[in-house]
Amino acid sequence: MTTTVESAIAEKLTKLWNLQQVDAQLDEIIALKGELPMEVADLEDEIAGLETRCKKIRGIIKEIEAEIHEKQSKIKEYESLLKKYRKQMDEVKNNREYEALTKEIEMGEVEIQLAEKHIRQARGKVDAQKEMLEVASARLAARQKDLEVKKVELEAIIARTEAEENALRKKSEKAREGIEERLLRAYDKMRATYRNGLAVVTIERDACGGCFNAVPPQVQLEIGLHKKIIACEHCGRILVDRSIAYPDATVSA
Repeated sequence: MTTTVESAIAEKLTKLWNLQQVDAQLDEIIALKGELPMEVADLEDEIAGLETRCKKIRGIIKEIEAEIHEKQSKIKEYESLLKKYRKQMDEVKNNREYEALTKEIEMGEVEIQLAEKHIRQARGKVDAQKEMLEVASARLAARQKDLEVKKVELEAIIARTEAEENALRKKSEKAREGIEERLLRAYDKMRATYRNGLAVVTIERDACGGCFNAVPPQVQLEIGLHKKIIACEHCGRILVDRSIAYPDATVSA
């Protein structure tokens, strides 16, 4: 005769097993997406970074070109002054005026030479920045194409599985009802521990269905008695017997 304790434990194990089956189906759908969601997110981050970099480079080029324009304007000013001073040279009346104009002309010529030097250097910087912009822009274009491809792939999978996924998520939430919080915490922790998400497993060929380590006959007997919830001593997964996992088959047998 089945005791109340055994019935309670069997009910808990059945609920946990049923929850695991629903979550395993969810895991299969999520596996279809693979790493696509992460790849899409990474590409979006990289594209945002490249766009920022391109914008920054364009800003630097604009600043340098403004500097070049300023130097060119200065050169024109000095050339205008030099023209004026040279004209005045023809009209000087004494050596003092001549020396003063000569000094002004020399200073003007030096300023023009310095400005021309700065312009050459600035143009070199512009060329370097444009090369950097070309590389960044090419990478940006390539990453944008990659993103488009990944998004199309992901959207196709989502379109194909979204309804089923949403239904399974609701079913999973429903399956969690009635399971005590302590067991749910242990279940969720175990699912997060293993990549296959298996927290509740059966005994297959005298071994744990999760880690495949042998389960001693005495432990198998205790699992079948449903007097307590038993976890695999190797991996910590909750173990259930065939009467819990396959009740219909057990009844038929």
